[in-house]
Amino acid sequence: MNPVHNPEVDGKKSIFNEQPSKWAATWREYKKCRYLFLLLAPVLMWYAIFAYGPMYGIQLAFKDFRIMDGIWGSPWVGFKHFEFLFFQSPDFLRILKNTIFISFLHILFGFPAPIILALLINEIRSGVFKRVAQSLTYLPHFFSWVILSGILITLLSPSSGVVNYLLQLVGLESVYFLGDPNHFRSTLVISAIWKEVGWGTIIYLAALAGVQPEMYEAAVMDGASRWRQTLSITLPTIMPVIVLMFILRIGNVLDAGFDQILNLYSPATYSVADILDTYVYRVGLQNFQFSMTTAVGLFKNVIAFALVLATNYMAKRFGQQGLF
Repeated sequence: MNPVHNPEVDGKKSIFNEQPSKWAATWREYKKCRYLFLLLAPVLMWYAIFAYGPMYGIQLAFKDFRIMDGIWGSPWVGFKHFEFLFFQSPDFLRILKNTIFISFLHILFGFPAPIILALLINEIRSGVFKRVAQSLTYLPHFFSWVILSGILITLLSPSSGVVNYLLQLVGLESVYFLGDPNHFRSTLVISAIWKEVGWGTIIYLAALAGVQPEMYEAAVMDGASRWRQTLSITLPTIMPVIVLMFILRIGNVLDAGFDQILNLYSPATYSVADILDTYVYRVGLQNFQFSMTTAVGLFKNVIAFALVLATNYMAKRFGQQGLF
């Protein structure tokens, strides 16, 4: 007598029978790559200690922190610090506006700069000149803003700076670039581009190296100019990398350049240069209001996370490969 088969039962049996085999295959794969995971262990430990470990202190944003009581012993106050920031603080809205505006300028002018420079370097045919150009543009990245700020202060000095000396030679008046609120933001953006534009070209030059030469040869046979080749071949080929970098840049929209601004601004430019990070530095480290500054940091992280998700979603909607 043939047994009666129940499709539902047989389906469940096949699922349960298949599951262990998947786990076994995965485990065999992990065992095969165990030495690679051993190499990865220091990286995982670094993230666990320095990236996820400090998240324990996020609770300070919802507590009235007292040093003697510690984090656990400090009383809970709920959203008190957030309410103060959004509705009572006389400076928070101005600081948030400065942060967004300066970051917007960095994105508007700073994000396309390494792409343009990478395209220009890619067109250089002399190998020696290409290496020299790359080295010269990379160089400022390796100097800290402490060093570069001293150089900029010397160059842009209204009394003895080289830049103002040249302006006076052509009949123009001296400009106090770092002390005049009308010129401070533009000075920030230009100096930030000068420092990081060369370093930012590395990933785009790597992407350009992956463009197949046959595509350019076919375009030349069709009579396409270099400009047409750039628009029709080069940019579409590296567009996934551009989208990926743009998503990551949007995630840092509330990071307007703490090191740079801290070393360049002064009380005369607080009205246009004071950002969230400098506010956290002054209030948190100088006035010991750790709970307040933790609330500001948590606010930044939540906004950044939401912007990354939104930008990634929009990139996928327009047919590009997102971050995840």
